[in-house]
Amino acid sequence: MDKKVKRYYQLKQKQKEIEQELTELRGEILNHCTEQGISELEVGSYKVKIVLQERKEYDDNKLYEAIPDPGVWRMLSKTDSSKIASLIKLNVISEEKIKDTFSVKNVTLLQVDKK
Repeated sequence: MDKKVKRYYQLKQKQKEIEQELTELRGEILNHCTEQGISELEVGSYKVKIVLQERKEYDDNKLYEAIPDPGVWRMLSKTDSSKIASLIKLNVISEEKIKDTFSVKNVTLLQVDKK
């Protein structure tokens, strides 16, 4: 078991390094293409293509004004545990009021750190 835990730790460290290097390389490639004013590039046997996507980020207040029907909101929104915890902490809602609105699910996480 010791070898498995050690290997898991090593791989997680390697994953962090790889993700960091990927981020740096991605930035350099994007910068190069931006400086050259291109969205496609062929380098050796590799083809680079930059695709721009639009992602909508809604303003909750404006959306609520546009769609005031509570039935529609129930279909649109889903529960966010961290937001509920924040509302309880800020005393916007009480834990007593929502005590019967949730169930507790146990989740097993694995964390391996070096000593």
